[in-house]
Amino acid sequence: MKFGKEFAAQMVPEWQEAYMDYGYLKSLLKDILLHKQRNRPHSSATPTGLKRKLSLYRAFSGLTQRHYQPLSPSEQDIENQPILVHSVLRDGHEKYETTFLMAAEEGGEYELVYFRRLDDEFNKVDKFYRSKVEEVMKEAAELNKQMDALVAFRVKVENPTASFDSSVEMTRLASEVSASTTALHASTPRGVKLNRRVSTVIEDIKEEGSTRHGHLEESGEDIGEEIQTTNKRVEVQNKKKNIKPIKPASVEILNRVQLNNTCETPRSTLRGFIKYPGQTELNFTKENLSKVEETLKRAFIEFYHKLRLLKNYIFLNVLAFSKIMKKYDKITSRGAAKAYMKMVDKSYLGSSDEVTRLMERVEKVFIKHFSNSNRNKGMSILRPKPKRERHRITFSTGFSAGCTAALTLALILIVRARKIMDHSGSTQYMEIMFPLYSLFGFVVLHMLMYAANIFFWRRYRVNHSFIFGFKQGNDLGYHQVLLLSFVLAALALASVLANLDMQIDPETKDYKTFTELLPLILVLIVIAILLCPLNIVYRSSRMFFLTCLFHCICAPLYKVTLPDFFMADQFTSQGQALRSFEFYICYYGWGDFKHRQSSCKSNRIFIAFSFIVVVIPYWSRFLQCLRRLFEEKDIMQGYNGLKYFLTIAAVCLRTAYTLDRGDKGMGWKVLAWMFSVSTAIFSTYWDLVIDWGLLQRHSKNRWLRDKLLVPQKSVYFAAMVLNVLLRFAWLQTILNFNFSYLHRQAMISIVASLEIIRRGVWNFFRVENEHLNNVGKYRAFKSVPLPFNYDEDEDKDE
Repeated sequence: MKFGKEFAAQMVPEWQEAYMDYGYLKSLLKDILLHKQRNRPHSSATPTGLKRKLSLYRAFSGLTQRHYQPLSPSEQDIENQPILVHSVLRDGHEKYETTFLMAAEEGGEYELVYFRRLDDEFNKVDKFYRSKVEEVMKEAAELNKQMDALVAFRVKVENPTASFDSSVEMTRLASEVSASTTALHASTPRGVKLNRRVSTVIEDIKEEGSTRHGHLEESGEDIGEEIQTTNKRVEVQNKKKNIKPIKPASVEILNRVQLNNTCETPRSTLRGFIKYPGQTELNFTKENLSKVEETLKRAFIEFYHKLRLLKNYIFLNVLAFSKIMKKYDKITSRGAAKAYMKMVDKSYLGSSDEVTRLMERVEKVFIKHFSNSNRNKGMSILRPKPKRERHRITFSTGFSAGCTAALTLALILIVRARKIMDHSGSTQYMEIMFPLYSLFGFVVLHMLMYAANIFFWRRYRVNHSFIFGFKQGNDLGYHQVLLLSFVLAALALASVLANLDMQIDPETKDYKTFTELLPLILVLIVIAILLCPLNIVYRSSRMFFLTCLFHCICAPLYKVTLPDFFMADQFTSQGQALRSFEFYICYYGWGDFKHRQSSCKSNRIFIAFSFIVVVIPYWSRFLQCLRRLFEEKDIMQGYNGLKYFLTIAAVCLRTAYTLDRGDKGMGWKVLAWMFSVSTAIFSTYWDLVIDWGLLQRHSKNRWLRDKLLVPQKSVYFAAMVLNVLLRFAWLQTILNFNFSYLHRQAMISIVASLEIIRRGVWNFFRVENEHLNNVGKYRAFKSVPLPFNYDEDEDKDE
């Protein structure tokens, strides 16, 4: 694989703007090459042909590659050097500039532009790396204080009356990173340090999930030379700050800390709203200790993950600079790579190893304090292995998809061959049984759209796992979602075929009890699997789904996160599925399922709940917007809440018009038209401008946005048109379109399916826009709340 593609594949998606722009620098080299080819003198024996022929005898390189032989310092004249690299101090920051000494030669202006751009890229990378190192050092200092409190807390819990043992090891992350391993580097041979460092970095990159072999297009010898060239950066700076050894903190530190409320509950939310004073004293219980340990454990895992990506960031960028300079030497034959890479190795980017040493300290602390000194267990948590696709998943997905297709075809043939829809009981079947089975159709269609979303998110490198907060290695891929959807579809279709009976028993006048109960049995099986506490059928994903669902139901008592309001948005498109679930309860609870008779649609309670179940998702979103407006003071959340409030009114009015088409129907129709049109326009504008970030008039991609992940711009315009059309699918409810070959329930299901498809399209562009916002802010990590809070006065004293 070409290095440029591998380089792009290994990038942290949210940091891609901070990486060296390898593609642009390569295009500048192409301009230099084209200029040289245009101005090359024509002759019968071209240099290109001579170079190809002589390249067959690489063993004797004295004639063909004389310009690559480095001269000794005594022989080398400084005037023959193509570049001089020096550092300058600007705005309080160290920057590097390259002086190109051959600018007077023909085509030198192209090379001058190349080196200016190269310096800009290097300074950008170096500045970003310095800022990130400062961040991790501050986080390390904070974690250090948290560990002090944790160890003291453990001592208090395990032996409340004993005095603190001064021999207890306290973790000092930030200070030990600055002062440790100096002697080790001084006594370790250079080659050993290089090999160990290179192998560690390569191992880290492989663990990030790359399944392709090799980074470069050159041979294995070239790769070895490249790694040796790009990693001459292990010498530690001789002038270090002399940091005095810090004495272990005592149990008295607990007098200056308080426990943070890291797990928000409805009770804590209500207390905060009424400003009820919280608990100020520490309770030294094992329950509190386990909560503190779990919170700090997650903080260390997230911190270590950040260090790993930062380490890979260094390696990839230094390797990219080496590669691009090697290409430059190959084109111009100037030999500038050695001088430039010498500057890279001496720079902060190439010489600092704070990240590597900090990783070592984090590993030791985590293994000792959170893994019971079990290294294998600790490292498996810090470095989880990438999830591999299993062949049985692929096979099972294909098998279930085949079963679904076969059952669908069988259903169509049976209905057509037996002319079932012409029987007298077909109308009763469509009114009673069709709404029951349509529930599975809505769920399966939504799962298929979600599987398509995952596929395209991965294809266009949208970090959806980070956005939704999935645990590393536990998120479902599109294969797993397709498997679940096809299995559910196959079971539902098999149930339909078993229940496709229009004839009643001539003696009892009843339908078969078992076949009539099949839809209920299937629903109960799905609910049982969803609520099953055992570690089967993707337990972590089921628990994540139930947690988000519970937060939506309890809104606004929980802090609103993206997965929570994203889940509520999904349910706003499943209004008809919620009504089908309501019909299940009414039909099997109070109906006569043996005779396929139900009085649900004439029951006032059922009619009232037909309004409520559809409004619940919109009401949940409305409350979430109010919670965010109260916390974030963002007026846009107020406008968003107004949108959902208008939608609630429109849905209720359309439902009222559908249920009452008599004398009062005209009034309901006018009101439904007014609210539905205004809501549709408001929601369409919000979808395109706010949620998708499109319709920016002055964008470089006119009427879209500056950054697009899908290269085909027509896709965005088609999605906008489709969203507008499907937003107005509610017109069928008011205009009451009738088709002789379609039953009313079938038309309702088609309109509901169109809304689910619209939601699937919305999902992709909404998450894409969120990803681009994260990229713009270099936001690649979730903030983990820490368990202890130190008093401000104590922090100032320190």
